[in-house]
Amino acid sequence: MSTSAENARSRARAYVPTTALAKSVEFDETMMRVAFTDGRVLCVPLTWFPTLSAATPEQRTRCEIGGGGIGLHWPDLDEDLSIAGLMAGVDWQAA
Repeated sequence: MSTSAENARSRARAYVPTTALAKSVEFDETMMRVAFTDGRVLCVPLTWFPTLSAATPEQRTRCEIGGGGIGLHWPDLDEDLSIAGLMAGVDWQAA
């Protein structure tokens, strides 16, 4: 005879996050990497973001993570990106 606890354990699934929150942002010559609090990392090409692509490496590093991780802001560049938009794969060149 099985108990409800045993049934729940057998139906347990891997953790599926419902919210992505940024923890850090890094750049190389061609890519932006956003690390999330749940361990995921999203890489996107800098060519999607002309302002960031044209910025100096020093300007790119001065990124502020706002709203507890829901947005990225570069005050020196007047550039803002939402994590939701990044995760949705918005075509930034067409926007």
